[in-house]
Amino acid sequence: MHIGLPKEIKVKENRVALTPGGVGTLVRRGHRVTVERGAGLGSGIADHEYETAGATLGTAADAWAAEMVVKVKEPVASEYGHLRPDLLLFTYLHLAADRPLTDALLRSGAAAVAYETVQLEDGSLPLLMPMSEVAGRLSVQAGAYHLQKPVGGRGVLLGGVPGVQAGHVVIVGGGVVGTNAAKMAMGLGAKVTVLDVSHRRLTYLDDVFFGRLTTMMSSEANIRALLPETDLLIGAVLIPGARAPHLVTRDMLPLMQESSVIVDVAVDQGGCVETIHPTTHDAPTYLVDGVIHYGVANMPGAVPRTSTFALTNQTLPYALLLADHGLGALDRNPALRRGLNTLRGQLTYAGVADALELPAVTPEAALAG
Repeated sequence: MHIGLPKEIKVKENRVALTPGGVGTLVRRGHRVTVERGAGLGSGIADHEYETAGATLGTAADAWAAEMVVKVKEPVASEYGHLRPDLLLFTYLHLAADRPLTDALLRSGAAAVAYETVQLEDGSLPLLMPMSEVAGRLSVQAGAYHLQKPVGGRGVLLGGVPGVQAGHVVIVGGGVVGTNAAKMAMGLGAKVTVLDVSHRRLTYLDDVFFGRLTTMMSSEANIRALLPETDLLIGAVLIPGARAPHLVTRDMLPLMQESSVIVDVAVDQGGCVETIHPTTHDAPTYLVDGVIHYGVANMPGAVPRTSTFALTNQTLPYALLLADHGLGALDRNPALRRGLNTLRGQLTYAGVADALELPAVTPEAALAG
């Protein structure tokens, strides 16, 4: 199969979807790989490293002309023209919060498999996990920075110092993002509270952190009670493939302290904070009711070297299956089949359909058509 690796063009997105090692594995399996010149530079990977691995260098059009295109982020509007019926697209999509891209994919007839909806039998999301780990850890770094007075924050040091109270980090959601955020916040010496709807998850977190954080059931009453003492609120809620619910509503913001910070990692799925909207690394924050909102939708792009290698570690086995078998890989691998979002003009993921109020068919029905 001919595989294309275009350069990411989303603002300040420096990740790349395959390392030279990943390209070399595909080439040794008999596949042809075209890499857009400069695709890896943001991650510290030079063009000659891809050439040494067996790739051909080309333009963006050359990479998009491949049978399968492997990316990191969803296509932006200027890339919609590359979508076509015979294209297999393998990337993060987050369609539940992106009606224009959903419409473009459906119009094009392209087959699109989303990293974030590839799901194992136990419900885990293997291709979302590495970036959730990175984003969870970065959320605390970003929050700690924006709490500094010179950039508009409250002037709070999360770890405090002897004789001075530490900052309070409240994390809504105890999954992969929330767990990694808790690790970082506790490492800085902050006071940490994690809320989740699953008692089993809260029990797990209490065990693995040896009771050094506070766990609470996620409810409106508990969130409202915590907001007045929150320095950094991290949104870490995930419903696979679907739009995130608004757990922190506009009317709750006055409960928060002036110049406290919200970092909503769920922003690419619509956000669990009602007042959040996507921002970029160029302009990451804005104020609502005196509260700093950080809504960068591609947070791992800030640490592209780490993120690129972490992502390829997980995506490469699935990319190999798709390269070896095309759409037949979806019949062979149920996890990949669950990742199918669009095929031949049909929407095939129920969570996206519900969020956008569109009709959908099952992946099995679409593949049989």
